[in-house]
Amino acid sequence: MQRIRLRYTKRGRLRFTSHRDFQRAFERALRRAAVPMAYSAGFTPHPRVSYANAAPTGTGSEAEYLEIGLAEARDPEKLRALLDESMPTGLDIVDAVEARTSGLADRLTASVWELRLDGVEPAEAERAVAAFLAAETVEVQRRTKNGMRTFDTRGAVVSLAALSDPADRSADRACAILRLVVRHLTPAVRPDDVLSGLRAVADLAPPVPSAVTRLAQGLFDEESGTVTDPLAPDREADTAAPPTAAVTADAKAPEGPAA
Repeated sequence: MQRIRLRYTKRGRLRFTSHRDFQRAFERALRRAAVPMAYSAGFTPHPRVSYANAAPTGTGSEAEYLEIGLAEARDPEKLRALLDESMPTGLDIVDAVEARTSGLADRLTASVWELRLDGVEPAEAERAVAAFLAAETVEVQRRTKNGMRTFDTRGAVVSLAALSDPADRSADRACAILRLVVRHLTPAVRPDDVLSGLRAVADLAPPVPSAVTRLAQGLFDEESGTVTDPLAPDREADTAAPPTAAVTADAKAPEGPAA
């Protein structure tokens, strides 16, 4: 079985699709592209698709990841192009590599988020950020399926900065941009939890809902303080490994429905 790892996006209005909506669209794309999927064993076989750390509904993302298992080897880039053509615009398949290392989910330890706060002056956002970073703990509450839960958001935040949006300075409307790096802990701290923390420590309350986009996710590098590309180890291993015998320059997906 060949394993392919894919990076996809959620852009524009498609940010409001749920994870289940994406799953349905992706399964249809697999059938349209005639991808030779590998299936699980048992009485109810399922195509081998593994999703990793999906973004919450309503947030955009440039860095969502999944892995599929194929019964026949395919060229990753050609497969990516076929799947991208079969997906709705906004749910774009933008990268693909053959999995030559283990543990994709283990490499997703942090995310970089951008939060657009319309109606908030950058100076006001900077004061709120300073108060948040100065606090030892910032507790917020979130409703879960087991009721209200209180947890600390400060410990998960690696960095938080307030920026102005140059594109909006000519307009008569204030706009602040927050750039956030947050570790993936348990319980997970989401961007809206950080906004709740900013409201708690500095009374920062944007007049309209914020637009949230995940810019990257991957392994957090403690030395550089950056989030690294989780597919990079597969690319490096691919350059050192001999090509798969079944993958040729003119490999194409077979015609007809997927197995």
